[in-house]
Amino acid sequence: MSAAHPTASKADSGSLNRSAAMASISVALFLVLLKAWAAWSTGSTAMLGSLADTMLDLIASLATLAGVWIAAQPEDDKHRFGHGKAEALAAMFQVVLISISALGLAFRAIGQLIAGSRVEAAGDGIGVSVAAMVATLALISWQRHVIARTGSLAISTDHVHYQSDLLLNLAVIAALALDHYAGLAGADPAFGLLISAWLGWGAWKASHRAIDELMDKEWPAERKARFIAVLGRHPELRGIHDLRTRTAGNRDFVQFHVWVDPDMTVRTAHKVMDDIEARLLAEFPGIEILIHTDPDGLVDERGAAARNVLAGETPA
Repeated sequence: MSAAHPTASKADSGSLNRSAAMASISVALFLVLLKAWAAWSTGSTAMLGSLADTMLDLIASLATLAGVWIAAQPEDDKHRFGHGKAEALAAMFQVVLISISALGLAFRAIGQLIAGSRVEAAGDGIGVSVAAMVATLALISWQRHVIARTGSLAISTDHVHYQSDLLLNLAVIAALALDHYAGLAGADPAFGLLISAWLGWGAWKASHRAIDELMDKEWPAERKARFIAVLGRHPELRGIHDLRTRTAGNRDFVQFHVWVDPDMTVRTAHKVMDDIEARLLAEFPGIEILIHTDPDGLVDERGAAARNVLAGETPA
């Protein structure tokens, strides 16, 4: 899933992210109690898997709250680039929990298949699953609103997980109905295995963006192209090289070198850089920009000319 571009201020982003995390915790607490009763009354492996997933949801939501709270803290003397990567760490913690849940459920389902266990009180389990879907739909609607405003990685990962919960609850309903009403022995643990595979796949997908942020992966090509296009419209620039970009939480960082007229005074060059920053911030609100000015024609320490990004050459 691609990252959303933040539209809220840093203060508003922190407040919105915390509200989404608190909503997630509240829904998870409600569903844990509901599914614990349903798992006890039905003896369903699929329902037990859903309960285990929801308990991990609760732990993951607590980690999400901690992640977005830390990420919202301003930069300090020990963290001059801010605390945005706390969101990526919280997301990776969620991925680990989802993976553990998937493995545990798979072992449980295999054991139930071997034992040939059957479910009881399927109606109660189906009712609980429907209630869980209603609560989950309300939560993901709010999460979607928050992500559109803040671009939070931690909330995005939580959102992906709760989206999968909708399918998980549908699978529980199907498992209970087929096992109890259609008399298909083994349907419940079979669906438990399918749910386990689905959780594992979700964990694999959710890990990609978190790893990308922790490894300081460059922006997507289309976003970099739009950034370069804005720079290319400035009349004083002779070229751009050594462009580097990265993202940490809801903060973007970019640094680059620009070529200008060698005879330009320091004062004039400073005014040009201020104008460039203003144009970039208008198109990319909230980014952190670092610009290094070079006289046109400067070569690097190896005596080779740097590649000009404005001219379409591969960035150095």
